[in-house]
Amino acid sequence: MKKLWIAPFALLPVIAVAHLVLAAGFVKVGEKAPSFALTAITGETVGLDTYKGKVVVLGLFHICDPCLMQGSTLQKVSEMTKGKDVAVLGVNSSGNSKKEVGEFLSAFPVKITYPYLLDPNKVTDNLYGGGKFIPNVYVIDQQGVIR
Repeated sequence: MKKLWIAPFALLPVIAVAHLVLAAGFVKVGEKAPSFALTAITGETVGLDTYKGKVVVLGLFHICDPCLMQGSTLQKVSEMTKGKDVAVLGVNSSGNSKKEVGEFLSAFPVKITYPYLLDPNKVTDNLYGGGKFIPNVYVIDQQGVIR
């Protein structure tokens, strides 16, 4: 019986450290969104500064089924907000090649019309902590603050 009491308390340091590890690298609501500029799959350079003064819906994706669903949902958001001061951006934040990302996008149930950016050096993963949990979606207000 004594061992049963000790086991939960023995896990407390592990839980405390895990919380710190998971929190490291994540941007938080109310913080300024880290800036970046990446090349879209179509060739143009796009970044947060491109949409200064607009609300930005930023999706960080890898090549995975949940990312496929989230990316398709962001296409609907893009269509619903067309003509408004809202920009939708998708980023392949896992460093996949242009060919791999192109094949992934062609598997989407809808055609993606929002800028889909390539991040071969995983810049956004490092800035936003996206590699820990994917997909991630951030809403950034007109002042560049994460909401």
